[in-house]
Amino acid sequence: MKTHACVIALLAAFSLQASQITLEDLSFASGNHENGEHLTGTETITNDPWGPGSGSIVTKNSTFTSGSGGTIGIFQNTYNRAYDQPDGEGSFQYDFWSGWAYSRVTDNSTGGLANQYSAKPGAGQGGSQTYGIAGGPVSVSFTAHQNFNGRGLFVANTSYAYFSMLDGDPFSKQFTGGDEDWFLLTIEGLNNTASTGTVNFYLADFRSEDVSEHYILDNWSFIDLSPLGTVDTLAFTLTSSDTGSFGMNTPNFFAIDNIGAIPEPGTLLLLLGGAGVLFSLLRKNRT
Repeated sequence: MKTHACVIALLAAFSLQASQITLEDLSFASGNHENGEHLTGTETITNDPWGPGSGSIVTKNSTFTSGSGGTIGIFQNTYNRAYDQPDGEGSFQYDFWSGWAYSRVTDNSTGGLANQYSAKPGAGQGGSQTYGIAGGPVSVSFTAHQNFNGRGLFVANTSYAYFSMLDGDPFSKQFTGGDEDWFLLTIEGLNNTASTGTVNFYLADFRSEDVSEHYILDNWSFIDLSPLGTVDTLAFTLTSSDTGSFGMNTPNFFAIDNIGAIPEPGTLLLLLGGAGVLFSLLRKNRT
């Protein structure tokens, strides 16, 4: 009976590991990132968005999904193209996006908006290729309720936000201990629109009197979402000590990977020894 319980526990752990949203199933129409330009969605046109004669903006709202089985995430994206004439006519001026993008950019040494699709680690969690980029307040909804007990996800700073906090830029200040700066990610669980709780994680933290404890996250870090329990949506919000009259000055971006992951020590145990333990238990049970 005890052996059966161990086997069931191992199988359940393997199942948890397999039910991650790794984003590796997403494809790229061209280049190393997808910001919504090539996604299929519904378009609307806004003429004179900034007053008479200011041209037009074509806005496309779309979604993409990732995952398999009972763990499939739905990610929303808004992609905008600005033109110098009404009705989406004339010369294309620039584009901008919000919501979710995904990326395989490896340049992690360049700061600035031009490198906004880069995760500071330079790859996905564990050296994988594809990861997600969040721009602005975002959420992930699931096609089936997810129990996050013993599960979580990995997050990292983008290179854009990282170098902005490290060095400062024309729009954002350099983070310092004197100002006790911080950059906070808050994750809220929702179940049928009702909150199941929140989890806070600092992507940068200079609040401590001990300078050795100051940091700007430059790798992937696991966040345990057990306190959120069972959810159908995860909502993500960034806040910063560097906030002015027009809102947050720190770039409103973070990177995400492996939604539904189990903590790394458990993962390593499963990958390195789980199969052998399972075989040993099954063999012993036969004798």
